[in-house]
Amino acid sequence: MAGLLSIVGTPIGNLSDASPRVIETLGGADAVLCEDTRVTGKLMSAFDLHVRLERCDENVIAQRAAGIVERIAAGERIAFVSDAGMPGVSDPGQRLVDAALDAGLAVEVVPGPSAVTCALVASGLASEHFFFEGFLPRKKSAQLARLEELATIPGALVIYESPRRVAETLANVAEVFPVRHAALVRELTKLHEECVRGFSGELAEEIAARGEVRGECVVVIAAPTAEELDERRRAVAGCPASLEDAIAEGLAAGEPKSALAKRLAREFKLPKSDIYDAILAH
Repeated sequence: MAGLLSIVGTPIGNLSDASPRVIETLGGADAVLCEDTRVTGKLMSAFDLHVRLERCDENVIAQRAAGIVERIAAGERIAFVSDAGMPGVSDPGQRLVDAALDAGLAVEVVPGPSAVTCALVASGLASEHFFFEGFLPRKKSAQLARLEELATIPGALVIYESPRRVAETLANVAEVFPVRHAALVRELTKLHEECVRGFSGELAEEIAARGEVRGECVVVIAAPTAEELDERRRAVAGCPASLEDAIAEGLAAGEPKSALAKRLAREFKLPKSDIYDAILAH
């Protein structure tokens, strides 16, 4: 049989979410690559599947990719799974897909649950447009800076977080987005699945008061309103003195307007288009 790389979505909690195709693909593979053989071993055991498991997590996938591609080219059928959910979404599986496609090999995706879409729907927040951020930086200053960068995205924000850090992250969300609704969705598809909603400040206070949070967490932040976007644009139009000085210095130095706008947008954590308008008006 021709070699094949199968990217397999696995249950994020409830094993009943494993489709017949998922079970058939895993059972018919020559090997199953996984993040943790113990975690995937439980899944395989639950469905009485006896296939060789090989560790292929973020620490080794870069070194192993070339060898795996050679095996697929030689005819092996390789399945790749993450500990839970859809591989390639906030995990290193995309490296393997990229390597296999570059080599002209067949790649199939076997759909399965995803915490991103499940949490988005469970939150009840408008989801016509959304942006998946994955994990934010851990350091507070870097996290606040990244949230400011995301402030003008015209859609809901979906963020992964560990239960140990989620209270601090929600506090930072409330600081950057004080007037937005948000939701914490945890233990998706499991017995104690929960969705806690409210204004960002209220949500941060409620979760902080709990002291301990368990289970994998997803934070969903509502899209900015037109009023919020207008306020941010007006703040740029006001051009704080420091920004005015930076524009004047950049223009005096002969820096191209587009490059100057890009640099100042990054430094001041403001939309590039608004910075560019301020440069033109200078």
